[in-house]
Amino acid sequence: MTADRHGRTHRLELADQALREWEAVVLDVSEDGIVLDRCAFYPGGGGQPPDHGVLLWGGVQTRIVGVHKGDDLSLVPSEGDPVPPAGTAVRGAVEDDRRTALMRTHSGLHLLAGVVYRDFGSLVTGGNMEPLEARMDFNLPEVPAGFKEAVAAACAAEVAADRAIEVSTMPREDAFATHPDLIRTATNLLPPALEIVRIVDIVGLDTQADGGTHVASTSQIGRLEVVKVENKGKGFRRLRVRLTGGS
Repeated sequence: MTADRHGRTHRLELADQALREWEAVVLDVSEDGIVLDRCAFYPGGGGQPPDHGVLLWGGVQTRIVGVHKGDDLSLVPSEGDPVPPAGTAVRGAVEDDRRTALMRTHSGLHLLAGVVYRDFGSLVTGGNMEPLEARMDFNLPEVPAGFKEAVAAACAAEVAADRAIEVSTMPREDAFATHPDLIRTATNLLPPALEIVRIVDIVGLDTQADGGTHVASTSQIGRLEVVKVENKGKGFRRLRVRLTGGS
């Protein structure tokens, strides 16, 4: 499995996060779902949920409501929708509002992780997101006075700075030699067999290994509000955030 493939499918969204429509051919259909030769549906991972959308073929549409990740990426059709047989030429389309909201949210979490690491030295221990709302956990032993307000202000400043968010790939050994702090989680979650590392860089703030989709700059994240700081046990704090605005 290479950086831009999963099983038999060429993953288009990794190289072009703005892509919303594309042509493909159905390679296989099974109880797991529909396998395409080319696909721009983000399959989920790293806390980011999978994309939704449709396949258009033969004058009908198949709604896609999830992705099954096994040896192949299998698109999960909505129950009762017609399913294109193997060999069918289809046009795929990602639901734009959902994808864009998730891109903003994912980039917002990277910005949050960068701020908390820079200002408080804390690593991420977990996280999850839905469109425009999320949580992120940190190994923060003590919560300093004014922590919530300080994090919110720092995040607002980084959004206003309009930092570029760049995506690149590098061989694993080179990536860690160039970016020794590439893993911003307390546990290294990169599969040992992964040879090519995809890097998401909020230029001047945060550089992480990541496979998700992102906006092009911090200004596109919009307003990131720190809703709540929760104590999740000794040394662990959970920040809940939501996003508004955006471009």
